[in-house]
Amino acid sequence: MNVHEKRKKEAQEKKAKEPLRVTRLKYKSDAKGFHDDTVLQLFLYTVDTRETTQLTKEDFDRNASSWHPNGNIISYTANRYSDHELVSDVYQLDLETHKSEQVTDGKGTYGLPAWSQDGQSFAYVGNKKTHAGATQNELYVVKDGNTVNLTQDYDMQFPDSMISDFNSGSSSPGFIWKTNDTLYITASSNGRTGLYTIDLNQSLQPVFLEDAHVFDFHYNHVQDEVIAGISFPTEPGDYYLLNEKAPKRLTEINQSLLENVQLIEPTTLSFTAHDGTTIEGWLLKPYDFKEGEKYPLITEIHGGPHAMYGYAFFHELQTLAGKGYGVLYTNPRGSYGYGQTFVDLVRGDYGGDDYRDIMSAVDQTIESFDWIDVDRLGVTGGSYGGFMTNWIVTKTNRFKAAVTQRSISNWLSFYGVSDIGFFFTEWEIGAHLHEDPEKLWNHSPLKYAKDVETPLLILHGELDYRCPIEQAEQWFITLKHLGKETEFVRFPNANHELSRSGPPTLRKKRLEEIIMWFEKYVKNA
Repeated sequence: MNVHEKRKKEAQEKKAKEPLRVTRLKYKSDAKGFHDDTVLQLFLYTVDTRETTQLTKEDFDRNASSWHPNGNIISYTANRYSDHELVSDVYQLDLETHKSEQVTDGKGTYGLPAWSQDGQSFAYVGNKKTHAGATQNELYVVKDGNTVNLTQDYDMQFPDSMISDFNSGSSSPGFIWKTNDTLYITASSNGRTGLYTIDLNQSLQPVFLEDAHVFDFHYNHVQDEVIAGISFPTEPGDYYLLNEKAPKRLTEINQSLLENVQLIEPTTLSFTAHDGTTIEGWLLKPYDFKEGEKYPLITEIHGGPHAMYGYAFFHELQTLAGKGYGVLYTNPRGSYGYGQTFVDLVRGDYGGDDYRDIMSAVDQTIESFDWIDVDRLGVTGGSYGGFMTNWIVTKTNRFKAAVTQRSISNWLSFYGVSDIGFFFTEWEIGAHLHEDPEKLWNHSPLKYAKDVETPLLILHGELDYRCPIEQAEQWFITLKHLGKETEFVRFPNANHELSRSGPPTLRKKRLEEIIMWFEKYVKNA
């Protein structure tokens, strides 16, 4: 029995011991959609009496967010329309009348509602889906019955959109009221996520804006102090007291770890795409770098695609650098951080100019750094980055090896198996399965499997509902059937978050699989 069969058997045995859970999907004729029997209701728990009171009964999910200062109103978000209406609205529930008032317009996706201290203003974030899933978020405030978009003059993503594999457990509030007319909020731009204040006159001012990632923050109204969780490329993350002078470090959680490893500072790069578009990226030199020697290079591609690489600690990237690889990572078109137009450029063109952006970055990096061995190149990525890895190996054989993670190979089947497939394909690829299946197939790596010449390792979690494992299964079977060099590693009890918040043992095993593949086909080529 080989290692892959053993893993599969262990997963099946563990699953057999788990209790069965039956989920019934039923049709709602009034809402024209299917839904799970489980509905998230609001309950009020009184601490003194230990009594629990159900506040809502309607048959739709809602998520509670905050209390009005008077203690009589609760805000929550919900989609009270059909399953076909992909919206999220903000509501305010009066605890005396038990009636809910809709605050937002039913035409977008809104969340994180919160009142000012005096209860006269109400804020929330969201967008009107002007660019579908690629739409940047805005910060709105309601006061005296009027709604104002405070961030409409700033072509940025509010709040945080940084990609990192080390801060998934944090729970940033997004924004916090500082005074009755000023708020704290994070925003992502040009590889940085900073902390800002913005007032009701729409004046945005930086509080902390460095080459870093503010992944969490809290404001103490009594002492007028801000504590922020901040990550740097060579610091996994600690908490700092922000003041007018310099941030004061409050924790050194990773000190013992950092004393025993050497982390690499990235070099910031700028590339010119084929059409003149500027693409930003970063390069890690390999550990123990020596002038005059040649080193292999791994290109990393982030997920999303509407997300952002930047000045954050990234364990996977540092691990590869520590193993002797140069690591190139970029923000091709479709990434957040460079304005709304840039985010939208990838929609309807997956595998087009975004692919050219990445390859231009590879070419220009090789031209600029003579220590890179052009005969020892590798590529990897997850989710959208997995799709792009699959796509790349169907279009070029320049890479000695590739590792595709939680990937997409077939947009036709993705439509019906992914938790977002039924709308994501139309939003992002620009086609609906029942209207233009040919376009979905044309953007599917599976169509071009016969052109693959690169040894490909496929990594996928068995409980991934965002990019379901059937995407990996049909990709693997097709490649094997065609006689291609490929292996498939399944991770039991792992979902789409494996690389970020999955079980530590599986996360470690995943990195080991990546390293072994690149050691075999790239480093020792």
